[in-house]
Amino acid sequence: MAAPKKGRSASAQSKPGRSLALILIAIVALTGGMFASGHTTPRLGIDLAGGTSITLKAKADQGSAVNKANMDTAVEIMNRRVNGLGVSEAEVQTQGTDNIIVNIPRGTNSKEAQQQVGTTAKLYFRPVLASEPSGAAASPSPSGSPSAGSSPKPGSSSSPSASSSQKASSSSSTSPTSSATTQGRAVTDALKAGSSPSSSATPTGGPSPKPTPSASGGTDTAKLQAAYTALDCSNQDDRAKAGNNAKPGDPTIACGKVGKGYYKYLLGPAGVDGTEVKKAQAIFDTQGASGWQVQMTFNSTGAKKFADITGELAKNQAPQNEFGIVLDGEVVSSPYVSLAITGGQAEISGSFTQQEAQSLANMLSYGALPLSFQEQSVTTVTAALGGQQLHAGLLAGAIGLALVVLYLVVYYRGLSLVAMASLVVSAILTYVIMSLLGPAIHFALNLPAVCGAIVAIGITADSFIVYFERIRDEIREGRSLRPAVERAWPRARRTVLVSDFVSFLAAAVLFIVTVGKVQGFAFTLGLTTVLDVVVVFLFTKPLMTLLARRKFFGNGHKWSGLDPKSLGGKPPLRRTRRPAGPAAGPVDPKEA
Repeated sequence: MAAPKKGRSASAQSKPGRSLALILIAIVALTGGMFASGHTTPRLGIDLAGGTSITLKAKADQGSAVNKANMDTAVEIMNRRVNGLGVSEAEVQTQGTDNIIVNIPRGTNSKEAQQQVGTTAKLYFRPVLASEPSGAAASPSPSGSPSAGSSPKPGSSSSPSASSSQKASSSSSTSPTSSATTQGRAVTDALKAGSSPSSSATPTGGPSPKPTPSASGGTDTAKLQAAYTALDCSNQDDRAKAGNNAKPGDPTIACGKVGKGYYKYLLGPAGVDGTEVKKAQAIFDTQGASGWQVQMTFNSTGAKKFADITGELAKNQAPQNEFGIVLDGEVVSSPYVSLAITGGQAEISGSFTQQEAQSLANMLSYGALPLSFQEQSVTTVTAALGGQQLHAGLLAGAIGLALVVLYLVVYYRGLSLVAMASLVVSAILTYVIMSLLGPAIHFALNLPAVCGAIVAIGITADSFIVYFERIRDEIREGRSLRPAVERAWPRARRTVLVSDFVSFLAAAVLFIVTVGKVQGFAFTLGLTTVLDVVVVFLFTKPLMTLLARRKFFGNGHKWSGLDPKSLGGKPPLRRTRRPAGPAAGPVDPKEA
């Protein structure tokens, strides 16, 4: 009787080189990719590599209370912001009732994250009542318009995409006056006419004394006029204080950078709130010359307001046909409007770099913080403590690995070489993939992840032991090594797959239901479990098939770990001719 599945068994024994070549090609390709990417070491978390720790103190902002709900909301928004910057393994957590601690690992753009993490990102669209160069950019002239940009700006008027460079070019055509009298007249007229975007104030250039306020409203106007006159945007302190504590419904002053200089602005009440921006993204204008810009989409309420305010501004003369896009008290752009902009979409363009455009879009997309935050301290975290813990963990892992290898050598002897070679292949694959995952998905290796890799040693060794024991069982039943390797594989394969599936399922559940560093442990455990299956199928089993053809293993040398005598094996099963007649006994089906 022919042995069952003989053809498949013979095929499996004759082509182990293909599997070994496949895994070798994979290792070479991944290693080449690792060196080509320039990331030859895994990216380390803050507990191992150090980083930046930022302490922020919350304060009530225009009626918002410092409570648990607002603090939790702030933590969630900050988490999204730093992740939007590509910062992984960042820790954002509350401390006490009004502090938030942000830990950013080294190797990331911690400076940009520091600028964004506590930014309130309050965006308002305010009509421009007056504007002019400030500080060194101002050039006095005996005549002319008291506000820059009085001549129409070039460019499209169908969308709010006028850039800062356009503002600069228009200022060169008309030199603004720095005369206090003229400026005071312009500001006063603008404030009187600028209570609503529909008003148009066209200040004259002739001298005129400042009006004397006679009511509380006039007092406020005079104060704002004096503040605008005294504002020097080239001074950092003045820029920081401009428009402080201004309410959305009140006029205010602000500064904006245009090229290498600064402009100062007198702005009317906010027409559209940044919370009405539904989506913002950075795009590159491939068809025009505006370069990087931020494209915004408003919600239904914001779209209607934006259409209304742009429709009113389009009726005015420059500069009161402009609206200032004010982000955290700074005018990031002041495009002019020639007609109403409908459809709920707009663009902010200017001399943006890709990083600046993405940074602005990131803040607008993830919303404003419910509270204001004051930066209390920024400290550099050293990796000394984490390094000590890592050293202790690696030492423990090395001791555990040495004990595993010692056990394999004593108990499995020659087979221990197969196990150690498989462990080396698994370690190489794990290291290379972790190095590639750093730049690819911002995976950072922290202490729990190292623990997951150490635990994986036991899982991988367990798979080898299962296979070796199945082979030994076949030898104990009297089979030679070559058929024993093939007959043991189906049973060992099922056991290995079930065991690894349970480990991977546990790692997946742990990754989903936990947060923070525990996810690093779960991710590493799941990754090494998958690699264990790959190594056992494509390396360990084909290697055993090849070694079974060698005399040292095939003949059952006493140091091979497969000696039938030491294993208590039965005499070899051989196919013999059945004796004729009634003397013939029952035939062992396995022998048949």
